[in-house]
Amino acid sequence: MASKTTNPFVFLQQVRTETAKVTWPTRRETMISTLMVMVFACIAALFFFASDQLMAFAIELILGLGR
Repeated sequence: MASKTTNPFVFLQQVRTETAKVTWPTRRETMISTLMVMVFACIAALFFFASDQLMAFAIELILGLGR
């Protein structure tokens, strides 16, 4: 199987061409997306903390462990 080699100059031209096609987000879109990720990460953390506490309480109640 022969490997196709590309001239580094041609490769960089192709990279520039492809990069020009990318639709970059605006600063506002980036800030909103970042905020949404942080909010949902906090919500997930609270959910898993509450779930863990509830399961620990149930296991403690059922098995009588820890007290």
